[in-house]
Amino acid sequence: MSVLITEFMDEGAVAALSDKVATQYLPDLADRQSDIPGMMGGIQALVVRNRTQVTAALLDAAPDLKVVGRLGVGLDNIDLPACKERDVEVIPATGANNLSVAEYVIANAFVLLRNAYQARSAMLAGDWPRMACAGREVSGKTLGLIGFGAIAQETARLARELGMQICATDPYVSADSPAWYGVMRTDLSGVLKAADVVSLHVPLVDATRHMINAETLAAMKPGAVLINAARGGVVDEAALVAAMTEGHVAGAALDVFETEPLTAEAAAKFKDVQNLILTPHIAGVTEESNVRVSTMIADLMLDRLNKA
Repeated sequence: MSVLITEFMDEGAVAALSDKVATQYLPDLADRQSDIPGMMGGIQALVVRNRTQVTAALLDAAPDLKVVGRLGVGLDNIDLPACKERDVEVIPATGANNLSVAEYVIANAFVLLRNAYQARSAMLAGDWPRMACAGREVSGKTLGLIGFGAIAQETARLARELGMQICATDPYVSADSPAWYGVMRTDLSGVLKAADVVSLHVPLVDATRHMINAETLAAMKPGAVLINAARGGVVDEAALVAAMTEGHVAGAALDVFETEPLTAEAAAKFKDVQNLILTPHIAGVTEESNVRVSTMIADLMLDRLNKA
């Protein structure tokens, strides 16, 4: 049995795999995507994050592949129909990074509403922009969740403890689900109209691509802030820059982008935008969640390989 790991993984989990099966750990291999098909001969399990593209062509080069483990939950980099056609099981690390993403959302809600943490340069230059940095409190504000799966529900739990009101939309969570307790269930328009903080929790599919666009941004509550730790293509970045430049959207935190990694050319549009936080797709990656995600996938890989 043989496993190939193409992106970073907790070393303890790698060691656990290596003790039981032949394991190649090449955490930078995703940077050399074209090299991967030539390495798939004899590989029964492939472990990836979000950068490795598991395409039909790659699967065709992997006749022995039985399972793909995803160190995370998003699956838009994996051709699921092609995997199903070839009887390759795809296993995400469901639930292992929920808390990390939820904390990311809440932390950015604090920073964006307070608008006090970009004063360093001005203060070092001798300015004292006290009133400009007064900002707003999180308590009493409304958090709007677009998508209400497990991560959004964990985010709602943390927000409720801070005194926030919660509204959410998700057609796939039944109306009688206990998850809605204490949450105003509404539609997309209702979330945009009510929320002071809008947080995205949807996958990237045809129906959600550019869901946040010029029209939906205009429908947001004036002065609201946007947080995207879901998938980059859900937001029309040019439209967001325009809405922030006009002052309708007061701030944004983006952890995911239409182009990843974010190139200098793609980032240029953000250069002069104020109250904008950019992070390199790390909302679900903390020291603790990396251990949880990696351990879960290592255990599941061994279980599936033992049954193969």
